[in-house]
Amino acid sequence: MKHLYILILGLLLLCSACGNNLEQEAQLNVQQADWQSIEQAAKSTTVQMMMWQGDPLINQYMQTYVQPQLKEQYGITLEISSGQGKDIVGLALGEKETGKKTSEIDVIWINGETFYQLRQLDALYGPFTELLPNNKYVNWQNPFIARDFQQPVEGMEAPWGNVQLAFIYNADKVQSPPASFDELEKYVKANPGTFTIPNEFTGMTLLKSWLIALAGKDELAGDFDEAKYNKSSKQLWQKINALKPYFWKQGQTFPETLAQLHQLYANGEVHFTFSNNDSEVDNKILQGVFPESSRAYVPKPGTIQNSHYLGIMKQSGNIAGALVVINFLQSPEAQYRKASPEVWGDGSVLATEKLPAEWQQKFQNIPARRHAPDRNSIQGRAFEELAPEYMIRLYDDFRTQVINQN
Repeated sequence: MKHLYILILGLLLLCSACGNNLEQEAQLNVQQADWQSIEQAAKSTTVQMMMWQGDPLINQYMQTYVQPQLKEQYGITLEISSGQGKDIVGLALGEKETGKKTSEIDVIWINGETFYQLRQLDALYGPFTELLPNNKYVNWQNPFIARDFQQPVEGMEAPWGNVQLAFIYNADKVQSPPASFDELEKYVKANPGTFTIPNEFTGMTLLKSWLIALAGKDELAGDFDEAKYNKSSKQLWQKINALKPYFWKQGQTFPETLAQLHQLYANGEVHFTFSNNDSEVDNKILQGVFPESSRAYVPKPGTIQNSHYLGIMKQSGNIAGALVVINFLQSPEAQYRKASPEVWGDGSVLATEKLPAEWQQKFQNIPARRHAPDRNSIQGRAFEELAPEYMIRLYDDFRTQVINQN
């Protein structure tokens, strides 16, 4: 009986090793295969995608355009689940700790801090961008695309869109919006109760922009620097705490989501809200969420511009399908459609001059923004993202240095 047990155990170990070898071989074949073979392998499969689903227009773009097109063109069923940074990192960590061989998710929508944490966990598949036919159109010469929070992308994630932080105000209530961060301080004191900062990603991007404005545009570039952060953040928290009594609810509470701040703005409780998408004001007006008198702008000396990306989980069970989905999302037709303010208003990551002539013409004819500045007019006020540790520290310190000081 003992010999039989040893024999069975040996066979199980052998099968396990064979299975692992087959998985590695299949992955290697994807790296070596031509695109036609990858498309064939992806045909009629299901791809699991995890992404933030907090915007109705983005959800509509995915549900009424992307999913039907993938089904029609490739027979791919794209199933989307809700989740963002911490959810994706938590999933990857849990799967790593339990030794799960195949991830629940294939494609993920990420950037910056999440990209950094997933790289630390060795949870991303790649490099893969060179496998994508539409990669030839990507504007890799643009540093706002080639680097993600100061991190070289190195083929481990594929650019999907490019945006810049914008202030949004109600022109019926704010005749002369503060033109700079210095003027913002004066405005908040002169108009108590009409301003606040959300304690989430967009709020932290606002604080990072303010931090750069205080330190100087290039002072915080490169790797995280503890001494530089401490010096600049000390000034920032002093300013925020001096303004705190003039914030909404006297700074006793802060919105925990951007949706909550948007609602306060729509209700007229505050005069300002923010968006990481510099053209979002147009689609929020089209949705009837924001008043028609809403306008967007970028204060001096500038705000952060960044890109968002698509990654593949290292343990994905359908890498071929994930590649086909991402390649479609980078295609001229998919990028063009989501660039329209009526659809999403997301900035394209493609270099227009690299596109076929017909697509160059289409991109040039994208409807103009009605309530937001043209992208070219604010490019000179674009700050490059800081290293991911700055975001992590701001999250912690905003809570300890500001919120918990009540």
